[in-house]
Amino acid sequence: MTNTKVSNNNPDKESIINKSITKAKDNEVIKNKTIQNKKVTSVSKKPNKSVDDISNELFSELISKKISLVKEIKDLETKKNELDKDIESNFKGQSDNIAKRVKGFQEYLTGSLQNLSQNVEKLELVSQPIVVKPSPLDEKKEASNKNELLTVPALSETFKPDEQLIRSCFSNFIEQPDFYSEPWKLRRSLDSSDIEVMDDWFFNMGGRGSLESRGSRQKNALLSAGLIAILGELYGDQFQTLILASQPERLGEWRRVLQDSLGLTRDDFGPNSGIVLFERPEGVIERADRLEANEELPFIIVDAAETSVEIPILQFPLWLAFAGSNDEIYDDLELN
Repeated sequence: MTNTKVSNNNPDKESIINKSITKAKDNEVIKNKTIQNKKVTSVSKKPNKSVDDISNELFSELISKKISLVKEIKDLETKKNELDKDIESNFKGQSDNIAKRVKGFQEYLTGSLQNLSQNVEKLELVSQPIVVKPSPLDEKKEASNKNELLTVPALSETFKPDEQLIRSCFSNFIEQPDFYSEPWKLRRSLDSSDIEVMDDWFFNMGGRGSLESRGSRQKNALLSAGLIAILGELYGDQFQTLILASQPERLGEWRRVLQDSLGLTRDDFGPNSGIVLFERPEGVIERADRLEANEELPFIIVDAAETSVEIPILQFPLWLAFAGSNDEIYDDLELN
């Protein structure tokens, strides 16, 4: 009670006390502000440092990835160059040979299947009687017993009666090719060296002998096409061409060249057609015997890749064996 009264009676002291109280409050406010400012600055500084560190780490990772990618790209480029060199060194120039072999085998297989189907349709299920022929040795003994003298004409004289017709065919072969001539006529032209070889085979060998290969199977087949065309003029449908080559690819090549040179179709290659293809000499000999039994004439052609000729083939009146060089036979074996 007493104190209250004194304060009410001293206004100066009361004002001093109020000022001190307000000053103290101002100091506390200022102090709080400074503390908050320090906290804000400290908080703001911390994220600035972390962003720099993170950016540095990201840049370093990107640089390392770029270096590794550049290295991988260089490795892939070197591998690509090595593969290109390997392909050029190992497979260049082989695509044509592979395509030819595949094409020849396809044609040969197609023709063989057609011939097989035709043969199956013509099979006779009735057993045929066996006919025993007398041995040639017995015939020779009978001839010797009769003491008959037989005059055998020279081989070179075989085609003398038809020399004019044969030489007229030679002159036609040298002229420009006739791509639209009839089937079994030569649609290609031959050079003078081919004509000389054919002349030697007709008028010196008598249609039986071996000739040096012309350098490739295509050229040999073209020369044979000329001989087939001439024999067709001489004998008509009474002769059949038998071709021996021990590989399907070789037979396919023979078929393709003869078909193009003589204007033939697939029907002309078969057991009952004008040209028959064989892989084994036994089939050639058996077919030639049947033709002679039917009073027809076989014309046997032996491929240059065959290193030998069976002796029974030499007994037939018309045969031609191409003798290939060592290099030609070796190259042919390499391709097959």
